[in-house]
Amino acid sequence: MTAASRIRGAAPDDEIIVLEAGRFTSYSACGIPFVVGGVVTGGVEALIARSPEEHRRRGIDVRIHHEAMAIDTGAGDVEVLDEGAGRTFRLGYDQLLVATGGAPIRPDLPGINLPFVRGVQSLQDAEVLLGLAEQGCHRVVVVGGGYIGLELAESFIERGCTATIVERQAQPLGMIDADFGQRVAAALVGHGVEFRGKVDVEGFEPGQVITSEGPLEADLVVLGIGVRPRSELAAAAGIEIGVADAITVDDRQATSVDGVWSAGDCAASTHLVTGQPVYIALGTYANRHGRVAGLNMAGGELRSPPVLGTAITKLCQLGIAITGLTERAAVDAGLDAFSATIDTTTKAGYFSDAEAVTVRLTAERDTGRLLGAQIIGSDSAAKRIDTVATAITAGMTVAQVADLDLAYAPPFSSVWDPVAVAAREAIKLV
Repeated sequence: MTAASRIRGAAPDDEIIVLEAGRFTSYSACGIPFVVGGVVTGGVEALIARSPEEHRRRGIDVRIHHEAMAIDTGAGDVEVLDEGAGRTFRLGYDQLLVATGGAPIRPDLPGINLPFVRGVQSLQDAEVLLGLAEQGCHRVVVVGGGYIGLELAESFIERGCTATIVERQAQPLGMIDADFGQRVAAALVGHGVEFRGKVDVEGFEPGQVITSEGPLEADLVVLGIGVRPRSELAAAAGIEIGVADAITVDDRQATSVDGVWSAGDCAASTHLVTGQPVYIALGTYANRHGRVAGLNMAGGELRSPPVLGTAITKLCQLGIAITGLTERAAVDAGLDAFSATIDTTTKAGYFSDAEAVTVRLTAERDTGRLLGAQIIGSDSAAKRIDTVATAITAGMTVAQVADLDLAYAPPFSSVWDPVAVAAREAIKLV
């Protein structure tokens, strides 16, 4: 919908048709756990930024309950299923955007399609989860330790349910280092969530999750393993598919087929540090890349910048943030990398409410080039990740980061900001 809005602004007379298989448009899937937990009131409608009717008033022909079934790039048309009328028809195009998004990963396990096993991606999913939460206490099992699954576990605890996370690794959030993940697990346990690490899920039966340690009773199973790109439609049309089965695009969001574009969780990106294609499903990228695609479809010449995978979440009053590469990922990418870690406080230590924060910077040996960072501490402290993301984008070294003119007042940080302290530590290792 970002792309459609940009096309409308740049080309007021163009006909714009949007096919949506569901009934919602322009909503925040990232807000689903907060609606389920009751932090955000007003139901799932609170997450809607712009309804289909609002888009139509702007001259965008949004057709809900219309699913694209096939793309014929030779003929320049799409086969469409109109669910309401129960018929299919062909719809021609001059420019086509494939924005089919991502789908929760559903492992091929016995019972995976039972109705109590739910993914979390759309507002339809949110309606089901909210309905269950409002009915009273339920036994919830989260399979996998991804962001959304962990946030939902906390949300169901807030609703008075029991919540158990089953993760095959030793700690949740596999994209962060193990010791940081252990602190996340400890925070969840302290909040009342049961965490079971190094446990495999082997299947599902009505009311049960079958694991390598025996069955778990469950009224609801939430899949928190991650998402995959919904790229099947593009692949069947002969559009190039690349890393992690995501749609391959250039920096204009153009695919391998003339006149066909792609953006959002179905499309790949380019990593700023490595220069290699990556698949990172984040709402920030979906919006930015949708903007670039839309303006280019209307005749513009915009370019999408490379990405760092900058992400942040709050779990049980603990903020966790990451950007760029961990040391492990940097070494895997062929870089001579090291990490420096410091423990400090969010404000001057003589404040009684000063909270602990840990900053870990990853840099390139010899050059000192900043490659990535992880921050864990209070939710406000974790937003310091933006400073690091900016520094990486600017190509800065840890020495340059240490000398940044960052703001200081005792209620906000120590004399040396935690990011600068970590950079000073890293200088010793270059």
